Amino acid sequence: MTDLAAAARTVVDRCLAVREGEGVVVVADPGSLDVGRALHDAALRARGDSVLVELPPRDERGTEPPPAVAAALAAADVFMAPCLPSLSHTRARKAASAAGARGATLPGVDAEMLARLMGADLDATVQRSRRVAALLTEADEARFTCPRGSDITFDLRGRAAIADDGDVTAPGAFGNLPCGEGFIAPLGGSGVFVATSVGHFGLAGDEVRLTVEDGRLTGVTGALGQVLLEQLTRYGDDGRHLAELGVGTNDRARLGGNVLEDEKILGTVHVAFGASAAIGGTVSVPVHEDSVVVDPTLTIGSTTVLDAGRFVL
Repeated sequence: MTDLAAAARTVVDRCLAVREGEGVVVVADPGSLDVGRALHDAALRARGDSVLVELPPRDERGTEPPPAVAAALAAADVFMAPCLPSLSHTRARKAASAAGARGATLPGVDAEMLARLMGADLDATVQRSRRVAALLTEADEARFTCPRGSDITFDLRGRAAIADDGDVTAPGAFGNLPCGEGFIAPLGGSGVFVATSVGHFGLAGDEVRLTVEDGRLTGVTGALGQVLLEQLTRYGDDGRHLAELGVGTNDRARLGGNVLEDEKILGTVHVAFGASAAIGGTVSVPVHEDSVVVDPTLTIGSTTVLDAGRFVL
C-alpha cells in the first residue's frame, strides 16, 4: 500500500468511519484528483457507495459549488472535499452538515502532505488538540507575543472551542483534514501580530504586521498584508471580522506557505478573519483567511501553552 493510500484509508476508516452502503461524495478539483481518487478508492474498499466529482476551479475562494454538487453533498451520508475554493464556510457545506452528513474539507491538500500529516502519531495529536480546546473553552482571555513584535489579547468569554482532532464520526460532524489544531471563535480582541504565512497567499516576503482593534482588522503592513486587506474588504466590515484563534498540534506539519498545513504546525498560532458562524461565532461571509505566527509565547487564562514556539502544555 502506498503512503497516500494508507493516509486515505486512515481518513475513511478512522476519521469518518465509512460504513457499508453509506452514500459518499468526494469533491476534488483538477489539482487534487490524485487525492480525490485515493479517498474514493478507500471509500469503495470500505464498501461505501462512493462517487467522485471533479469541481472546476474558480477565481474566488469561498464561492458556492454548483447546485448539483450542493445537492449531492446534502444527500450524502459522508462527504470529503479536497478542493479549492474551500467548501468549509459555504452554504452548501453547512446545509449538508445540517442534514446529518458528516464530512471533511481538505482545501489545498496534495498527496505528499496528506500522507505525511496523516502519518503523524494521531493519538498524540488528538490529546494535544483536546487539551488546547478545553483550555480555550474554560478561559476568559488569551494572549500571545512573539520575538517579531506580536502582542495581542483575545476575549474568549462565552465561546466554546473546537478540537480539530480528526474525529468526524458523529452525524453532522464536520472537520478539516489533515488534522491538528485546537481553535475558537473569539468574542473580540485587540493588539498586533506579525504573520509569516498569510492567508492562502503564501509566505510573507517582508514584514506583515496586522493590527486588530475591537475585533476588526484595522491596519496592515507588507505586500501580502495589503493583499489580505483588499481580499477581506471585498466583503465589507464583516470580512475584516476577527474570526478565529487557533493553535497547531501536528508535529509532522512544516512551514511552506500552504495554510492548510502551516496552521497545523506544532508550536504555532494562527489568527483568521472573516466567517466564524461555522465554528461558534456569528459572522457569515464567503471568506475566511488564516495567518500563521511562528515562535509565539501563548497564555490561555493563567496557563502557558507555548513558550517561544515550544509546546509546553
